[in-house]
Amino acid sequence: MNQLSEKDLPPGRHRLLKEHLMTEIRREQHGPTTSVPRRRGWLRPAIVVAAVASAAAVTFTVLPSSGDSGRPAPSKQAVRLLENVALAADKTDASTGIRDDQFVYIKSKNAYTSQTDNGTQKLGPVREREIWLSVDGEHPGLVEDRREGVGREVLKSGLPGSERAANYRALSKLPTDPDKMRDWLYRVSSEQVDDERSDRDYAAFVLFGDMIKESLMPPRVSAALYRAAAKIPGVQVTQNVKDSVGRVGIAVTLHSGHGREEQIFDAKTSTYLGERVVDENGKLRGTSAVLERAVVDKAGQRP
Repeated sequence: MNQLSEKDLPPGRHRLLKEHLMTEIRREQHGPTTSVPRRRGWLRPAIVVAAVASAAAVTFTVLPSSGDSGRPAPSKQAVRLLENVALAADKTDASTGIRDDQFVYIKSKNAYTSQTDNGTQKLGPVREREIWLSVDGEHPGLVEDRREGVGREVLKSGLPGSERAANYRALSKLPTDPDKMRDWLYRVSSEQVDDERSDRDYAAFVLFGDMIKESLMPPRVSAALYRAAAKIPGVQVTQNVKDSVGRVGIAVTLHSGHGREEQIFDAKTSTYLGERVVDENGKLRGTSAVLERAVVDKAGQRP
């Protein structure tokens, strides 16, 4: 079994974002990029950071920074949807009694775009993925990804003292006030976009999506995160959106110059279902579904 540091893990969904962001960059700039974002960010295992950081040596420059993007205020439907999700999250007790030596288990099914030998992009088949994340960030985790060339990898301990660490204990220290959480989203995601022309609203929204997909947070922190997302300019609702296994839900969506990202919820229970990433031509670039989320005693153990 190989051992990888978090920053070396396969980037999963952000591989496709890097690819079509690169396409947009070439289209906009007609040449090599001139600024290089720092490879830092929210250290989420196997996803590593927000999409902007996964673009590695590029900066996307489609829209101005937050506040000057020209986006409308969040739609009333999006605010209402995210408030319902926040209320549901605040009532959960799934995170009570968690020990530092335990692991957060998440099972999902995902499909993302990859580049073929002839240079074209193709959406791959839906593959199962399981990940075990150390509660305190001090114990080696594990990821089993059925995508070709990935397989089973050990997750080394992260940076438990970093505000960008993704373990449960670190996330429990995040703000429970929605305004402060929104500020945190913009600050941490903007560390990956040094160019002042970058789309900081979209970067914050992508970070929000990353956090709800593959982590576990205390109820009050989770509720604050949803309410913070409701404050991102331009967020709106899309009805009847399918996740990677065909479940239909309602999505909170944000458009950018290179497409849109959709975070899907069950319309009745407000449970998170998954996500879709669509390019500017309406072509599906990525899809996922979270099937199970639990706390277990050992890495590799299933609920």
